[in-house]
Amino acid sequence: MHSTTTLDHVVAIPEKRALSTTMWIGSFALLTAVGAQIVIPTVPVPFTLQTFFVLLSGALLGPRKGAVAQMGYLAMGATGFPVFAGFAGGFPYLLGPTGGYLIAFPFAAWVTGMLLHENGLVRYLPRAVAGVFAMLLGMVVIFAMGITQLNFVLLNDWDASFSAGFISLQLWDAVKIAAAAGIYAELGRRFAK
Repeated sequence: MHSTTTLDHVVAIPEKRALSTTMWIGSFALLTAVGAQIVIPTVPVPFTLQTFFVLLSGALLGPRKGAVAQMGYLAMGATGFPVFAGFAGGFPYLLGPTGGYLIAFPFAAWVTGMLLHENGLVRYLPRAVAGVFAMLLGMVVIFAMGITQLNFVLLNDWDASFSAGFISLQLWDAVKIAAAAGIYAELGRRFAK
């Protein structure tokens, strides 16, 4: 049976676990903000590195802490910090065409974390396979919410929304999932009890 230890259990001194948890949550919120600035501008949905860190936050921190990290990221952006793609910020950005993708981040981190922790998939599958499967389901959450908002706010055409908001992004997202699952599997091998 594989261990599902999170990063703060690996790195923290037990007496300092609360500080370690806060550090990891804040770090993933900031990494998601950095990932938002690694952009290939496409219309209407840009290619960014955000989802890489969203999925890793759930995989490495667990469902609740991963979701909290992503809520922290959204809170920074909603209050006006320029942490969204293209150094954008402000609450109205969350109501725009790509806001559904962003709003999905805490849910995706939670789904990914639940599938990999809480006696999840790593009990039954090799760590890398479990990571890929969990992250694929996390991406489904992001795409479902993102395409829905893209359709209602901008395109008003489900076929066009699916094409622009899902199909055009698949190769890029496959690379991100493979890389994130690889990191998750390697860290799990190194730090398993």
